[in-house]
Amino acid sequence: MTREFLLVDGYNIIYAWDKLKKALEEESLEIARKKLLDIMSNYQGYKKINVIVVFDAHRVKGNRSIERYNNIDVVFTKEVETADHYIEKVAHLIGRDYRVRVATSDGLEQTIILGKGASRISARELHNEINMMDKDIRKNFIEKIQIDNNRLEGHLDSKVLEWMEKMRRK
Repeated sequence: MTREFLLVDGYNIIYAWDKLKKALEEESLEIARKKLLDIMSNYQGYKKINVIVVFDAHRVKGNRSIERYNNIDVVFTKEVETADHYIEKVAHLIGRDYRVRVATSDGLEQTIILGKGASRISARELHNEINMMDKDIRKNFIEKIQIDNNRLEGHLDSKVLEWMEKMRRK
C-alpha cells in the first residue's frame, strides 16, 4: 500500500469553515487552531494517512517549529516563510515517492502543487469528506453499540468483557 500524505493549509481551512471561523471570531485564534487540529487528528485516525497541518508564522521571528499533536504533525513556518511555500517544498520532496494531497482553497496554490506532483482538495471538499466520515463513524460504531439495561457490560467492547470474565473466574 502506498503511503499517503495530506498537507493542510491551516489558516486557509480555518477561514473557509464556518465553525472554525466562528471559533476564531468568538473565542481566539488558539481555540480555532486546536479545533482544527482535533478534527484533523480524528481524520488521521480514521483514514490512517499521514496528516501535516501547516500554519503561517512568516511574520513571527524565529525558526520553523514542528510539533506532534496526538497523531498528526503541526508545522509553524519560520520567519519569512509562508505556509504555501512550505507546502510546495514538501509536496515536491515527497510527491515523487508518495501519494500527496494538499487541502487549500487558494487557487494559485492549487495550480502550483499540481505541478509538484500532488493532488488538491478544496476546503469545502475536505469538509464534506469529514462530514461523511463522522456519519460513517456514528453509523458503524456508535449506533451499533447496544445498551443492555444500562448495565456496565452493555457499554463495553466484547474483548474487554471476555477479559473481565477471565479475571472473575481466576
